Parts: sequence; C-alpha cells; structure tokens
Amino acid sequence: MEEKLQILKGHKLNITARKAAMITGVNDVLSFDAGEVLLQTEQGILMIRGNELHVNRLTLEKGEVDIDGRIDSLTYSDNANYGKSGESLFGRLFK
Repeated sequence: MEEKLQILKGHKLNITARKAAMITGVNDVLSFDAGEVLLQTEQGILMIRGNELHVNRLTLEKGEVDIDGRIDSLTYSDNANYGKSGESLFGRLFK
C-alpha cells in the first residue's frame, strides 16, 4: 500500500501595522472585494476582513499574496468544510 504524502510549501502570514499583509503558502484566491479576501492556504481557508482591502501582488505559482488596506480580522477554517453542498459559505466558516 502506497501512501500519498502532501508536500507543503509552508504558510507564513506577516502583518505590518494592520495596513499590509504578506502571505505565503496560498493555493488559491476564492474571492475578494474591498471588505473581505478569502484565500485557500496550506493551513486551511483564511478569511481577511477589513476596509479598502486591495490585492497588490498575486503569484499563485509561488503561493504568495500581498494585501493592503485596514485589516480588522483574520479567521481560519478547515479545508474539509469548504465546498459541502447545501451549506452557505459563512455556515461552513463559522461552525
């Protein structure tokens, strides 16, 4: 029996004065607008909420995202809960 090992790139989150965030280990950008950015990372789904949020740099090949604006909150949830049919996005994130 051969087990598949998932190779993780590593996930790092660096926030400067609640105005800028540099994030690595990003697999996909699920959605973004001025009030919320939703990222699929190596460590789960990451929801960033704030005001006037902008995705400045997005390099999915390297798994890097830079965001600026006022960062008010960060919330992680498990990847396993994402995509279940019949549940809303917020229902899955706030179980």
